[in-house]
Amino acid sequence: MDGAGQRVVLKLSGEAFADPEIGYGISPDTVQRVAAEIAEAQKARFEIGIVVGGGNIFRGVSAAAAGMDPANADYMGMLATVINALALRDAIEANGVECRVQSAIAMQELAEPYIRLRAMAHLDKGRSVIFAAGSGNPFFTTDTAAALRAVEIGASVMLKASKVDGIYTSDPNLDDTATLIPELGYMDFLSQQLRVMDSTAITMCMDHKLPIVVFNLMTPGNIGLAISGKRIGTLVH
Repeated sequence: MDGAGQRVVLKLSGEAFADPEIGYGISPDTVQRVAAEIAEAQKARFEIGIVVGGGNIFRGVSAAAAGMDPANADYMGMLATVINALALRDAIEANGVECRVQSAIAMQELAEPYIRLRAMAHLDKGRSVIFAAGSGNPFFTTDTAAALRAVEIGASVMLKASKVDGIYTSDPNLDDTATLIPELGYMDFLSQQLRVMDSTAITMCMDHKLPIVVFNLMTPGNIGLAISGKRIGTLVH
């Protein structure tokens, strides 16, 4: 496959990075597999921006955040995404390609500051870029941050990799009758109040006509298929 000039933003679920035996932390096997698939697509000349969540380390809506100031809890979640970003960058570069981490919260010893034009220059030079610390603002999810970065850098699609095969009629973990929806419109997503992504992210993608593909991160090979434009999961457009 030749992805020359094709730019995507890949949103990775933090929960999917968790150690399966304990349910949190970072699974080296998962990170290395994900990194290898990203690196393979990068070598095929796809331009890849990445946003990773932090739910495997800390979530602002978790029991650990109970009683905490909501903004403070969100800032802690942003720092968790930086930990995941550094782990992923190390694994990507171990596959022989270049990767940069840009953080929406200044931490110059660990990551570059997020600068839109610098990020686009890295992508033009064949490097992947991991956008850490969300949007830098509390009360916005990493899904919204991914939509924002995708629009800012001129990506052609936002790829949301999660722990399910796509968008279902109801939660497949709770409802055996739930069925996969292969394709739906932005307004259908909003009107049905589906919870795979938050409404702010969907609205931003709708306003900028940015398609979204929701697919299963846990299936080996899916990242490469999604980046190369193969029809998997659910397409929202």
